[in-house]
Amino acid sequence: MKKIRKDLGKDAVILNSKIVYTGGFFGLFRKKNIEVIAALDNDMVQPSQKEKIDFPRAETNTEMKQKQSPELVKNSFGENKEMILKEIYDLKQLIKQMSSQGHLSIEQIPSPYREIYRKLLNQNISETILQQLTEDIYEHYYSKKEQVNENTAYYFIVQSLMEYIKPLKFGEALQKKYIAVIGPTGVGKTTTLAKIASIKAIEQKKKIAFITTDTYRIAAVEQLKTYAKILNVPIEVCYNINDFKQAVEKFTAYDHVFIDTAGRNFRNKKYIEDLKKTIDFHTNIETYLVFALTAKEEDLETIYQQFSNLPINKFIFTKLDETSCCGSLINLSYKYHTPIAYITTGQDVPDDIIVATHDTIINQIVGETNND
Repeated sequence: MKKIRKDLGKDAVILNSKIVYTGGFFGLFRKKNIEVIAALDNDMVQPSQKEKIDFPRAETNTEMKQKQSPELVKNSFGENKEMILKEIYDLKQLIKQMSSQGHLSIEQIPSPYREIYRKLLNQNISETILQQLTEDIYEHYYSKKEQVNENTAYYFIVQSLMEYIKPLKFGEALQKKYIAVIGPTGVGKTTTLAKIASIKAIEQKKKIAFITTDTYRIAAVEQLKTYAKILNVPIEVCYNINDFKQAVEKFTAYDHVFIDTAGRNFRNKKYIEDLKKTIDFHTNIETYLVFALTAKEEDLETIYQQFSNLPINKFIFTKLDETSCCGSLINLSYKYHTPIAYITTGQDVPDDIIVATHDTIINQIVGETNND
């Protein structure tokens, strides 16, 4: 855009742009360029006047052809609203093209936004969110260029992230009587269930009970029995669907019944089928899928896919105290339109657990914000 303005003036408009390759050896090691055709009013630029503009950070094979009418362009950039909107549109289309195989580099982000954008990169925010955010950044920057500084850029990005997850109802629900936690081994399901149950029993004076179907590990049953003994609440161990139905009938008079499940290799589909054979998910159950923030995002994606055949109401993320990278909090919620209920921050029962809110999620990613 700068080169076009320099060569053709402020009234120039892009008519077409596409990826071209030059040089190379037998089709390899070719240099990637973006060829742009621009015009001044109704005078089209001749082929001999084409300029090849290098964008070395653009990584895409997608061709983009956009037609722009020069008739709307009659005044300078600062004087004509239509031209400003057209330039924003041009930039957004170029961003989509350049980020189709990867986000833009930090140098291509307007300078006031770079510091917080770098934080998002370090937090491994997903390409989908970064592309949307980058488009919003450019639109915000070119519409309010003179007013943007690092503070306004910071709060713009915070508010944008808030808007992306605003439709999701974060926080605890517990609207149903039976609360089940599911997930792979090692994510802390039993401890997390005990934390939630303790809050309900001690702070909210609810009448609660436990059911465990984790009969694969003797230690897991004993662990939950210990929590039940401390809270002075009943517990039932279920080996099959009939045991589960009997336990449900036994706890009819209770406010909440917390259900622990076995943690096994999440890549084994038989594990999911065993869950269906042991727990009646058609009962009045609210199901939380538990993730560990220390896991790789690729594994978290696989975990979700494996458990997606079960009714998942909300997510729980554990082990926040063991990592500094929290991008998965927003990535998975945004991608699968599933809110987060709780985040755990340690092993202490019932203290190390917080109710998830939009503010807590964004704060974990970009740092503390002051909404005042």
